[in-house]
Amino acid sequence: MRRFVFVAFVSALFGSLGGRAEEPKKLDAKAGEWIDLMKPEVWKKVDEKWIVSDEVKLAPDAKGKADVRLKAEKKDGGKVWVNGETGRLPNLITKEAFGDCEVHVEFLIAKGSNAGIKFHEVYEIQILDSFGSKKELTGSDMGGVYPRADLAKGSGYLDKGIPPKVNAAKAPGEWQALDVVWKAPRFDAKGEKTASAVLVKAVLNGEVIHENAEVKTPTGSNWGKKETAAGAFMLQTDHGPTAFRNVKIRALK
Repeated sequence: MRRFVFVAFVSALFGSLGGRAEEPKKLDAKAGEWIDLMKPEVWKKVDEKWIVSDEVKLAPDAKGKADVRLKAEKKDGGKVWVNGETGRLPNLITKEAFGDCEVHVEFLIAKGSNAGIKFHEVYEIQILDSFGSKKELTGSDMGGVYPRADLAKGSGYLDKGIPPKVNAAKAPGEWQALDVVWKAPRFDAKGEKTASAVLVKAVLNGEVIHENAEVKTPTGSNWGKKETAAGAFMLQTDHGPTAFRNVKIRALK
């Protein structure tokens, strides 16, 4: 029943947001068809150091510091992907380009770890160990839309991003689930942007963390890049020990 209500919500909201804006110019995947992203062939490149397993757990580092890395035994046919022994491998970028889409990502991180998902490779929703109480959330916390940054000039964040409504982060070592409905930016026939991207809805571990959040620019150091109506989906996997399972995406009409 909850799934039916969510789908109905998505359909109604996309109808109301569509207006006269053009649909994304490139949308190769069939609308409504889930694409399993736990297959090497869907990504542009998969580093050979990825560990495919059926189980993952927290482990101490070489100096005995607890819970800061992930341990997994390789197993053919496993459903869990772990980003190597160091937790720092090249990002995964889809061959397919997506405009409006829905994604489901299940992940597990070590203590203090950092990862993320990116739409069009430039709009990031943060994955971070934000477990516990925190008075003021920002876009750099778990589930936040990452702040714009000018790190090359040493000036750091330019804003606070879009913080999640609540801190729904689970403890390191626990599997977490993120569901996102994404509406791509719109452009007219001349290529001029007519509407910003919209984070229609995001649910982290069963709690709504975003609804109808306008994403006016790309995030992080990508904020000045040219926006497009469609782009690759990315898993950020170069910032810390992270495991993924049951990652999938589907295009929305």
